[in-house]
Amino acid sequence: MESSKKVLDLTVRVGEVLLKNGGEIFRVQQTMQMVAKAYGAAEFHVYVLANGIFASVEEHGNNICKEVKGPEASQEGAGSSQIRYVPLSSVHLGRVAAVNNLSREIVAKKYTIDEAWEKIEQIDNIPFTSQPLQVLVSGLGSSAFCYLFGGSLIDSVASFFSGMFLWCFVLFLSKCRANKIMLNILSSALVTMTGMFFFHFLFGENMDKIIIGSIVPLLPGVPLTNSIRDFLNGDYLSGTIRMIDAVLVACCIALGVGIVLRLFPIITGIAV
Repeated sequence: MESSKKVLDLTVRVGEVLLKNGGEIFRVQQTMQMVAKAYGAAEFHVYVLANGIFASVEEHGNNICKEVKGPEASQEGAGSSQIRYVPLSSVHLGRVAAVNNLSREIVAKKYTIDEAWEKIEQIDNIPFTSQPLQVLVSGLGSSAFCYLFGGSLIDSVASFFSGMFLWCFVLFLSKCRANKIMLNILSSALVTMTGMFFFHFLFGENMDKIIIGSIVPLLPGVPLTNSIRDFLNGDYLSGTIRMIDAVLVACCIALGVGIVLRLFPIITGIAV
């Protein structure tokens, strides 16, 4: 069997990349077990939460940890168990798909541990979609949903520009490392002001449809879907964590919209 420590390190790294990019709990656990078994770690145990991984490996039923008495002592075999905190972050399904392919290739014995480690690091560095394309897609999505929810073509045009402006602001706040709560409150407030500006001063027929369509890029669709899947798979704790995260985002969006709708007529004297 390959070095148990190296197998554990690689397996936890694979699980971490999957989990932080939107992988479901059962997928993370199953993939980690497959990778560990492929490298000969028959006694591998893993417990995954929405924001953490607990994993250990044993040899012949015995924990392989040994006492380390000083920095000069050998680290081989040390650390048979690992705890890894994985904060809830942005979803990147391209990385999830790449890890799935890598796990199949590992099971097919195509990579040594060192080669697999290089591959997982490459996957973790797969870039997100370019920012100009993100802005464009945000605008297109906003206009499409505005029309889907009953807006007119002119409302969809207003939502297109409002959605693009929204995502530029989201990227700016992300660059400033704003926390998720403030990002969603400020972004939803801004997009509401933008929609009201278009309706009252430029063009638009249904202010509510413009605002609803423009808000769609902020909605936590993937976390909510993964939460439901976790519940169905019996991962109630992880499902609860992701559900709370999705509900918190929705509440922040509602708060930002409500504040602007309340203050706009008071400040401008224009009825909403």
